[in-house]
This record gives sequence, C-alpha cells and structure tokens, in this order.
Amino acid sequence: MAKQSAGWPALQKRWLLTILVGLSVTTALAFVLRTVFDSSCNSQPLEVENRFQSAVSTGSVNPLSFMKSKLVLLVSHELSLSGGPLLLMELAFLLRGVGAEVYWITNQNPSETDEAVYSLEHKMLARGVHVLSAQGQEASDIALKVDLVVLNTAVAGKWLDTGLMENVPHVLPKVIWWIHEMRGHYFKLEYVKHLPFVAGAMIDSHVTSEYWKNRTQERLNIKMPKTYVVHLGNSKELMEVAEDSVAKRVLREHIRESLGVRNEDILFALINSVSRGKGQDLFIRAFYAALKMVREQKLQVPSLHAVIVGSDLTAHHTKLEAELRDFVAQKKIQNHVHFVNRTLTVAPYLAAIDVLVQNSQGRGECFGRITIEAMAFQLPVLGTSAGGTTEIVVDGLTGLLHPTGKDGVTPLAKNIVELATHVEGRLTMGKRGYHRVKEMFSEHHMAHRIAAVLEEALPKAKNPK
Repeated sequence: MAKQSAGWPALQKRWLLTILVGLSVTTALAFVLRTVFDSSCNSQPLEVENRFQSAVSTGSVNPLSFMKSKLVLLVSHELSLSGGPLLLMELAFLLRGVGAEVYWITNQNPSETDEAVYSLEHKMLARGVHVLSAQGQEASDIALKVDLVVLNTAVAGKWLDTGLMENVPHVLPKVIWWIHEMRGHYFKLEYVKHLPFVAGAMIDSHVTSEYWKNRTQERLNIKMPKTYVVHLGNSKELMEVAEDSVAKRVLREHIRESLGVRNEDILFALINSVSRGKGQDLFIRAFYAALKMVREQKLQVPSLHAVIVGSDLTAHHTKLEAELRDFVAQKKIQNHVHFVNRTLTVAPYLAAIDVLVQNSQGRGECFGRITIEAMAFQLPVLGTSAGGTTEIVVDGLTGLLHPTGKDGVTPLAKNIVELATHVEGRLTMGKRGYHRVKEMFSEHHMAHRIAAVLEEALPKAKNPK
C-alpha cells in the first residue's frame, strides 16, 4: 500500500479546523450549562458568529415572510451560551432574515462585565437587532409599540411587572410565551401569574404541554392560554456536516485518536451538562453492567467504550463528578470510560460515536435537541421513556427506550449489549432516525411551526378582547 504523503496530517488538520469553525448553533443548544463559559475559551466569539449563519439563510419560500416589516420584542431571562437564550437568538435572526424589526431585552444581566454577554450582544447588533435595557421608559415604550412580544422561558415572566408596571394589561394580548422548562420549581406565581392572559404559549413537546396544563391548574389554580407545541429542528448547517461523509470521517478519526479509541471499537456517548438530572451516574453503572454481560456471556464484540461529553475537567469537580470518577476507578474500567470537558462543538463527537445515550431523569427532557442532532448523524438513540424523547425516538425503530431511575439501569445495560451485538440492526436504526429527522425535525419544519403560531397571534394582538 502506498505511504501517505508527509503533507496529509497538516491537510487533515486544516480541513478539520474548517469544519469546526462552520458548525451550527444547534451544537451549542443541545448542550451547555446555564452559566457563561470561562474567559479562556478564546474561540467562542468566532464560533458563535458562524453558527448563526444558517439561521438567516432562506429557502425559495420562507414561511415567516409575512413577518416582513413587523416589530417584534424578544425578552430573555438571561443572555448566555445556554440553550434558551441561543434558541431565542436563532429566532431573532430568522425574523431579521425576512425583514422584521427585532428588539431584544435581557432581564438579568451579570453585575460585572462578561465576555460572553458582550460578544452575543454585538453579534445581535451586527445583524440589526436592537438591544435594549430591561428597565426604563424605552423598554416600556417599545413593548407598547411592537406587534408581538416573545417571552422566553417561564422565568422571563418576572420582567412583565418590573419592566412594564402599569402597562402590563396593554401588552399581555400580544405576548407569546415560549416555555422550555419541565421542573417543578418553575411553577411559581411570581413567574407565571400573567400566563392566562397572553395571546398564547409555545412549548417544545406535547408531554411538557400537558404537564404545564395540569400543573398550573392543580398547583396554582390558573388556566393555560391557547398552547402550541413547537418541536425544534436541526439547522441547515448541521445537516450539511451530518451529510458530508468526508467531514464525518475526518472528525471521527480525529476524536477517536484523541480518546484512544480504535475505529472498530463501539463508542456510546452521553452529551450533556453533568448533573443527576441528566443521568450520567446511572449511565456509567449501566455501561459497567453491560461490560460484565459481554464478559460473562463470552460475546464476540469489539471493545466497548463510553464517553461523557460535558464534564468539568477543572480543579473544582462537583460531588457528582468525583463520584463518577471514583466509580470508574473502583471498577477498573478507566480504559473504557472517557471524560471530555464541556464544549460548544459537539458535532465532532456525533461524528465519532456509534450510539447516543439520552438518559435524562425525572420527567425527562422538555425536548432534547441533542437527540435530533444525533439522529441527523444516523445514530440510534438509547433514551429514557420520559418527556420529549418519547416524541422523537420511535422505540424499536430509531432507538430503544428504558425507564428512568434505578429501574432503568439493567434495561439500559441490555440495550447497550443489544446494539453492540447487532451491527445491522444498529445501522438500520440510525438510518431510520435520519429519515425521521428529514421528515419532521429540520430548520424549515421548525420555522413553519413557529410561523403558524405567530400568524395566528398577530390578529389577537391587534384586536384584543
């Protein structure tokens, strides 16, 4: 076989860098902590700027074209490199792409200068988004003037009283409330007391919508407004990477080499911020149980590996981080379990792995965008049978579901072995998942769903009862 030229490694690295710089914003949305990133991440401004490019691109017929010249105010509870704010920024650029006039308010800004906030605000300003202070007469005047107001997350509801004061009743009829939360502590009257009086609520999944309907009535004795389920979608840019076989091969080789994992090994990944709610501890236990099953049953499979993407490799590990590492050390599986620091660019890991594990606990994910991103890369998903995951993953066809909690450890272990021992089945599930994403979870699908909500809300805003 011919020896590779000396210039090939350098060419690979340049090609890899080109791919990484072009990754989509959805790679950030699927996973990042709700705190801003360390100032040492010098490449973030460039990455974020490029990730938003896909949000402003338009097809032959843009479903949001009716929003041209409309005035829209977007209110976020915070501005950080986390899911909710970045998703709202994505909407801002979609609206700017069709000629809407967009204003942005962040209700809670950090007391000290923050590099991430500064960078994101300047990205919005560069795209023609007007960034306003949350308090003061200007914010109130704009809220009265615009055609629509989009509140992002339940917590953003606090701005209605603090920012609008006596003008709240005049603004509520043109408010669309975009809710992403599924945890009980968000059900407080101080957050959502105005919810029954807004034009409508957008929620990311049917399960979460039903939960909010029941919870608000039972706990708070208030009624939800008309509620629209808006499943999220993958950006065009992410899909381009997912469908580029050369890009995926280069990324796969690079990531696997960095982990010390061979191409033929089977790699399972959980990509999310490390917390008990995301289930990394239960995943590691299930993975250890799967290794035991393979050994005891003398199954002939390639070496199995697990990677936790979303760890904190700084000197200040959380208690859970320490527990994960202690368990791995005690069971002597260090050669099979890998920890990767939190990162904005998760797409390279999607290119490198064979199976995504979505192990969110409790009520599960409101939606879980990393799931549809993985399916775009033709990966089967091992997910908990809770929350929005059940609306994305078709059990037995595009992945396998297991219960939440400790009861799910053994079923998850069996599912890991199942996909490890049935290569064709694993690949078939991945292909089915990809086709499901193409049919239901693209950026265009999401834009259509959002457009339907806004189009119905506009007449209500103009003619409140």
